[in-house]
Amino acid sequence: MIFNSWEFFIFSLLFFSVFYFLNQKNKNRFLLISSYFFYGAWDYRFLLLIFISTIIDYSISLKIHKSNDHGKRKKLVILSCIVNLSILGFFKYCDFFILNINEVSTFFGIDSTNLALLKIILPVGISFYTFQTMSYTIDVYRKQIKPITNFLDYALYVSYFPQLVAGPIERASNLIPQVVNKRVITKNMISSGLWLITWGFFKKVAIADNLAMLTDKVFINETPESGLIALIGIYAFTFQIYCDFSGYTDIARGLSKLMGINLMMNFKLPYLSTSPQDFWRRWHISLSSWLKDYLYIPLGGNKGSILRNLMITMVLGGLWHGAAWNFILWGFYQGTLLIIHRQVFKNMSFHIPHWLKVISMFQLTCLGWLIFRAESLTQIYQFLSVIMTDFFHTSLPHQMIFSLVFFVSLLNIFEFFFKNTEDPRSIPLWSNGGKYIIPVIIWLLTITLMPPQGKAFIYFQF
Repeated sequence: MIFNSWEFFIFSLLFFSVFYFLNQKNKNRFLLISSYFFYGAWDYRFLLLIFISTIIDYSISLKIHKSNDHGKRKKLVILSCIVNLSILGFFKYCDFFILNINEVSTFFGIDSTNLALLKIILPVGISFYTFQTMSYTIDVYRKQIKPITNFLDYALYVSYFPQLVAGPIERASNLIPQVVNKRVITKNMISSGLWLITWGFFKKVAIADNLAMLTDKVFINETPESGLIALIGIYAFTFQIYCDFSGYTDIARGLSKLMGINLMMNFKLPYLSTSPQDFWRRWHISLSSWLKDYLYIPLGGNKGSILRNLMITMVLGGLWHGAAWNFILWGFYQGTLLIIHRQVFKNMSFHIPHWLKVISMFQLTCLGWLIFRAESLTQIYQFLSVIMTDFFHTSLPHQMIFSLVFFVSLLNIFEFFFKNTEDPRSIPLWSNGGKYIIPVIIWLLTITLMPPQGKAFIYFQF
């Protein structure tokens, strides 16, 4: 069940028609049941997996909190991490490792040892809720939070449906108090929530899904017809993945506000970044902050071998996205950018204009998205090769250029005015009538530009 589907529209109508008439306790119980229904709609077998993860971290966290023995507490938190990462590793990476073992065996002429692929179905959102439950247990171990004693409330924290399958990865310190304590749903929260939903659907349906057709048309070929077409595909995917992922986050945050819950902002105009470090402060903020707090700092952070810690963090961050070599290479690329920026550019004595920093960082980001989107390492090479050697091999692809410019311009025009506002009424330059008409115009544009075939959110596969 994806947000941009009639099934979810009906689910939402039924959910909110009941939700608003319940008291706080019953709201949470109904929300928990609805979250399990939402997740089970993908595949009911996934429910057992998330339930097991919930029980494990709930039980271990209580034991950690009750124990005063540092050694025992440390063993328990390590056990939690091992169990969680083992489940994640089995479902997400098992076939990847088997495939690579077979390829190595074939290379050395040991074909008889080839192992059969398990063809494991990847549970939707497993990377997100695994990191969320791990951070909870680690925070209890660090004595930064106290464990929640009500199992049903903890189960809701893990399975909360708006952000369950694609984040943001919420910290227990932010989400659990909003789950446990009485929530007041104000008119401003409803207004902001409806606006975020409107803006999120526009980015996903009107922009991302249309750019997806352009991206797929280019990346379906291992070698593009010309360097210009390759660049069109790269730029199209750059804005597709932003609108797709940030659109999901906006919808998730909007739905949450309708329930009196505030989720963290996950994007802050990332393509206006001036450096690799700035990019990761603006892009997928919940993941980058998670990697910093639970991986980079425990590795040593800015103490010891900073460059090693940065590279390990980013390579594992790339691997978190998927079981493929291009994701590992993407993580290595991002780590390299961070290291070069830290070692070279941060110590430069001369001034670089702000606009040049933004343009340069955007191009580096686009190169990263080529690595991320490519179907193989060979395709990455072919794209770069044709860009460098055969830029105008074919006639100008006027229709492709027009589509790219149209949808990117439409996005940027609106983002220029909105700048991540959560309510268009807060924009002082608009008349009172305009503040209410604009959301209507955006919905009309969304419906008008909606492609015949919708696409699932990109990050659902992670």
